[in-house]
Parts: sequence; structure tokens; C-alpha cells
Amino acid sequence: MLARRLVVKSLLRDRPSNLVVISSLGSPTWDLAASGNHPCNFGFVGAMGQAGPFALGFALAQPEKRVVLLAGDGELLMSLGVLATIANQKPENLAVVVLDNESYGETGGQVTATAGATDLELVARGCGLRVTRTVTTESEIAELRELAFGVGGPVFAVVKVEFEELSPVFPYSLDGVTAIDRFRSSLHDAGLSA
Repeated sequence: MLARRLVVKSLLRDRPSNLVVISSLGSPTWDLAASGNHPCNFGFVGAMGQAGPFALGFALAQPEKRVVLLAGDGELLMSLGVLATIANQKPENLAVVVLDNESYGETGGQVTATAGATDLELVARGCGLRVTRTVTTESEIAELRELAFGVGGPVFAVVKVEFEELSPVFPYSLDGVTAIDRFRSSLHDAGLSA
């Protein structure tokens, strides 16, 4: 299994100028913040199951942007229906990257269904997503980057990562209004107005 912060940092290295990254609560948001305080990142805090719908809506509303959703396996399992909606809406500019540590890290490390028989890549395919991968080695990160940044989507990838108890790295603000205002302003300043 891979170290999740190294995966996120490697994935976002040399990111395209039109890239927007949305992360789900908990570890994906801490990992995104640890990769750098990029103004076109938006990390959810305290809203489980909402990052997927937000990323989908954003991708549909802003088709000229490339949108990467970093989600945890627990987050995605809470809202599996979003995969069916993504498959039916077919946003070509959306990539969903699931950091699967087979646990609910924010609530004590209880195992998720992915530690058992549930295969999120097969679930995504069953929902109708056609560009899917499961990444288990560092050498596959380069292909993941190409898929996430350049292949017509929607793209779905599960990255198997270690369960690690790392210190949180907080995003710009934990206040939702402050965070979304900064995100909007940053997109506007970058010529990517939201």
C-alpha cells in the first residue's frame, strides 16, 4: 500500500493551470493541505458525503476547468449514488480519485467495506463509469496523473493507501464561508471565475 500524502503530492506536482481540486472531509483534506496551500483547492471539513456532489456540480458548471475530486473510501461509501449520477451526467472534465485506506480514519479507524469484499472500481463500472483504475504501486501514479489531467472523463481511480495516523494539516480556513469566499476569489483572480 502507498503513503497517501506522497500520492497526493506526486499527483498534483506540475498541475495544469486550469485544475481545481476538491477534497472530502478528513484525511483527503489534510493531505491536500499538506501538498501546498494552492488557491484553487477546496477542502471540505465536517460535511461527509458532500464533496462528490459539489465536485460534480462544479465540473458541470465549469466545463473549461479540470476538476479532481480527492475522496476517502468512507466518504464515497456514504454517498455511492453520486457515482451513478456522475456516470449519467458524463462530465468529461471530472476525475474522482479515491484514497482507499480501508478505514474510517476520522472516527477511530473502524474498517470500511473495502477492507472486505467491496471493490469500488467494480462499483464505479457497475454505475456506468468506463475509465477506471485501481492503483497499488508508485509506478502507476504517472498514469494516474495522465488520466486525471488529460483523458476525457469522467475518470475514476481507487488508490490503495496505508492507514496512517498523521497529524492534520489544516486548510486555509476551517470556516466554510471564509474558505468558499477565498476559493471563489482565487478562481476569479486566476481567470477561472466560478
